[in-house]
Amino acid sequence: MQDIAFQYHFTVPKTAIDDMNHVNNVVYLQWIQDIAKKHWEFKTDQQMRDTYVWVVLNHYIEYHLPAFENDNITSQTWIDNYKGVKCERHTRIINSDTQKVLVSAKTSWCLLYKETLRPARITDEISTLFF
Repeated sequence: MQDIAFQYHFTVPKTAIDDMNHVNNVVYLQWIQDIAKKHWEFKTDQQMRDTYVWVVLNHYIEYHLPAFENDNITSQTWIDNYKGVKCERHTRIINSDTQKVLVSAKTSWCLLYKETLRPARITDEISTLFF
């Protein structure tokens, strides 16, 4: 198993619940993007965030178990590899009380220059923060 690079803990809000009384699949996708952003912001300074931005190329998500209102959640993320302008980020969403994996995801991201929105090669400066 890959070392976990970043974790975030929260409680499922009522707004995440759908008509089936569990967390909606779209909410999990938002949580996957949220933790990626939190990880980026935690590891980088404002100058780097003003220079670069990430965009999603694709998501692969597996839904294992449902989550419910007021469940305690741990979201975990790490970057497995990178090449050129792309990286592969993994995310797990876990019920903090049972330690059961609710969702696992793999997302391909592309680094862009924020000003031009053109692809930017992942530099040593960036790679040393995340790998």
